[in-house]
Formats: sequence, C-alpha cells, structure tokens
Amino acid sequence: MAFELRGLFETHLTVRDLDRSVVFYRDVVGLELALLLPDRNVAFFWIGGHGKTMLGVWGVGSAPMRMQLHIAFDAALDEVLSAPARLRAMGVEPLGFNGEPIDEAIVIGWMPAAAVYFKDPDGHMLELLSMLPEPAQPGLGIVSYRDWEAKA
Repeated sequence: MAFELRGLFETHLTVRDLDRSVVFYRDVVGLELALLLPDRNVAFFWIGGHGKTMLGVWGVGSAPMRMQLHIAFDAALDEVLSAPARLRAMGVEPLGFNGEPIDEAIVIGWMPAAAVYFKDPDGHMLELLSMLPEPAQPGLGIVSYRDWEAKA
C-alpha cells in the first residue's frame, strides 16, 4: 500500500564552499539558517519558516548520502510511525538516520521531527518525515520515537 504524502519536506545539495553557500542562501535567497554543523561541513535552512520545508547544503564529500540524492516527503505522523512495518511488508528495509536498519521511527531532536528513511532502487535515500508539536530538544540528538515519547 502506498503512503499518503502531504508534500516535499526537504532536499539537499552538495556545494564546493559551505561558508560561501551559507551566505548566499541566507543573505541572497533569504532562507532562515536552522542549523550549522561545521564539523560535518553541512548547513540546514528553513524555507517558509520553522518546520515548513528544509534545504540541506553539504560541502562536497561530506554528505552521508555520498553521491546519491536525498528527498524527504512530508507525511502525517501515523504514516511515519507505521512506515517500518509497511516498508518491510513491501520488501524495503526501513533505515535510521545513519542508514542502520530500524524497527520504529526515529526522532531528530533539534527539529523535532519523526522520520523513517529507506532507499529507492538506485540507492537514493528517501525519507518520510513528520514535524512534531513539542519543543525541540537538540541535546537528545537522534533517538527512537519511543525514547522521545518517554522524554518529551
């Protein structure tokens, strides 16, 4: 059974010079800088305000997707929470933030958002994502949805 998607949530670009790109997307395009991780050579921007749509800008060679592309689809929370079992039933491995197999959705604490990742037949990383109404908890990092619920 296919997922009911509400829209495109995020996309990612590789760039030659992260600092230059941060200035460009912030000051020229007018996007809100959501998170800058210099040690990972990546910046995330909100498009249309916090929690609406996101652009990830990765310095060449730093993206966890390598040269594969990454697309996140906005979905209702129940769709994200049911995704691991539904994906497995369709012969697709549900994955966590670092590409590890998972049995339940994860939560990205700094956003906060529930998410499940999976790969398309060409190895592109796809994501089902639902923003959560609770306040962000960046210190939690990436946790299982069950752990998020216990700490939220």
